[in-house]
Amino acid sequence: MEFLINNQKVFSLDTGEKLDLKKNTLILIHGSGQSHIVWSLTSQFMSDQNYNVIALDLPGHGNSDGESLKTIEDMVEWLEKVRDKLKIKDFYIAGHSQGCLIALEYVNRYPSNVKKIIFIAGAYEIPVNNSLIDLALSGNMESLNLMMKWGYGSSKQFIGGNPLQKILNSSREVREVLAVDLIACNNYKNGLNAVKKINCPTLFIFGELDKMIQLEKGKKFASLISRSKTHIIKNCGHMIILEKAFEMREKMAEFLKQ
Repeated sequence: MEFLINNQKVFSLDTGEKLDLKKNTLILIHGSGQSHIVWSLTSQFMSDQNYNVIALDLPGHGNSDGESLKTIEDMVEWLEKVRDKLKIKDFYIAGHSQGCLIALEYVNRYPSNVKKIIFIAGAYEIPVNNSLIDLALSGNMESLNLMMKWGYGSSKQFIGGNPLQKILNSSREVREVLAVDLIACNNYKNGLNAVKKINCPTLFIFGELDKMIQLEKGKKFASLISRSKTHIIKNCGHMIILEKAFEMREKMAEFLKQ
């Protein structure tokens, strides 16, 4: 599916179904430097559960036009324009990593638009190592390798090539997409205030071996939301959406049906 926001093309992974406003809608938000591709094992499955599934490419990512947005707050306002453009009254939202910050700030600003939230490998703040930011700003492709080495639970699961290298194909894209995202995550400071305002059903999914969002940090995030649910995936790192997509999507479907 393609449409225009601010006269720029926005791309969403097509599951073969037209948007049906009589159905519940699930919006999927990818992480830093990523695109709709990371949701490929989830989108069709959730569509088959009778949801409208919108796996967006953020501006400048994947097949969406424009420059990467520089702040989490800008990404939230862009997402609200997407909701308005598609005439969606309210929706479910699932975010991975950086996508969790976007979901968190979105529900802070537009609480009545969100029916349920799923945070995948997320926290209310995601500080980024300055050395990684500098490496990405220089366009060094090694930044992609470092992220995935930290992103996977074990090296044995890092099979089939680096998924980020399949999305970001040049030093320019590393500078203009990944670096911008990492800085946006590092600069987002409203998470602790935003999380206190969440009062809709919330599910947290964490990887037991996550080195980016360590499990104790994730649990602290979850503890701030009353009546939230938490699922921990064993032998899994930060890239849950690729490492353990089948278990993740089953838990997502189970939660949304409740």
